[in-house]
Order: sequence, then structure tokens, then C-alpha cells
Amino acid sequence: MLREWDAETYDSLPLPHLRWGARTLERFSFAGDETVLEAGCGTGRDTEALLGVLPRGRVIAVDGSARMLERLRTRLAGRLDRVEAIQADLTAPLPLTEKADAAFSVATFHWIRDHDALFANIAGALRPGARFAADCGGKGNVAAVQAAIDDVLGERTDTWSFAGAEETGERLERAGFTDVEVALVPDPARLEPGAQFHSFLATVVLGAHLDRMPPAEHEEFVTAVADRLSEPVVDYVRLVFSARRAG
Repeated sequence: MLREWDAETYDSLPLPHLRWGARTLERFSFAGDETVLEAGCGTGRDTEALLGVLPRGRVIAVDGSARMLERLRTRLAGRLDRVEAIQADLTAPLPLTEKADAAFSVATFHWIRDHDALFANIAGALRPGARFAADCGGKGNVAAVQAAIDDVLGERTDTWSFAGAEETGERLERAGFTDVEVALVPDPARLEPGAQFHSFLATVVLGAHLDRMPPAEHEEFVTAVADRLSEPVVDYVRLVFSARRAG
């Protein structure tokens, strides 16, 4: 099921996603005229960076959230002739009219359960030889936050799909990728205590939990999770990988 986001608040936060996006972009060497599939484009921060290195190219920006895509269109107004924004499920065939020359993704895949279907679908959208690089939550990601959530709820929750390096490599190869490189990289994010930390947790981390609660309970839940953490830190562990479409 595709979920919606508070795109405006998301865009106002000091997201570590910015450095993750820049780091992922460094894995590519573009000529400048390519068509790039961005899987999970969010509000368009990385789309904007992609357009900067593709002066004669274009981006196919895919996201499941209509609000995120609306924010992207506002951010990139005046450049939408080089952006095709699509609301879609990344595990289902994408409505593309051409194969992409590369695929790029940041902070998306841990929200998707079926990585075999995800990678096969992306492979199907790429031309042979196309490069694919991504960053998402990996094994051990937000472990302290998860423990705090479980303590508040009194039960184990299963919201994300945090994969390990070895299994991700095997899935990419099964999907038709070669030259696979995968690593887990600890990368904690420190926020300002109080309002900023609470807003970050509510908007970026706890959204799927809050979706299942009445709005009147949201603030109490976020505060309870924050109070169980020893410092205003989200203990991120990133799954970073790159590969090439076989063929």
C-alpha cells in the first residue's frame, strides 16, 4: 500500500538524506544527456541535483506519494520539461515509454517489503549496461529507535525491511545485475533536542506508526519514543550498493 507523507514538514527538516544523495550521485559518471530513473524521488531534492549533472538529459521521477510529487513539481517549476513525475508502486511494472540509462534511489527501499520484485522491476526499466546505485536503511538501521517504539507499544513491530549486504547482493544478481557492490555503513544523524528532534521522528521515522493511530495520540507517542532515547540521535545504518544491468 502506498502511503502519504507530510511533504512540507519533510522538506523543512535538516535531512541527512542530502549527504546520502550526494554520496550516491558520486557513483555515476554521466555524459550529461542520459535519462535517469529516480526510484523514490520524494520532494525533488535529489531530482534537482540530477538535473544539474544532466544538462541535456532528463529524469523519470517516481514516488508513491502524491504530496511528495506535488512538492517536487513546485520545487522544479520551470524545469518540468526535463522531468516526468509519476506516482507508482515500484514493485509493479512502471508506465515508461523508454528504457532508462541509469537508476538512482535514496532512502526509499527500506519501505518496500519485496526487494526481489523491486529489483526485477527496476532491471526491467533499464537498458542493458545501465548503472544502478542506491542508499537505503540496512540491517541494524534505527535499532535504538525500534527498541524505543517496541517499549512504548509493548510489542515488537515490523514496519521496515532492513536487508543485509549479502542477501541484497544475491537479490540484485537474481534480478539480472552484475558488477554488484554492497556495504553497510553506520551513519547516525544528530538533531537539536526538543521540537526539531520530535518533528524529525514524527515526519521521517514514525510516520507508518502514526498512520495507524488517531491524531489525538500522535504527540504523546512521539514524545514517549523520544524520551526513551538517551540522546537526540537517529542511529542510521545505510545499505549502499551499486550494480550494472546485464545484457
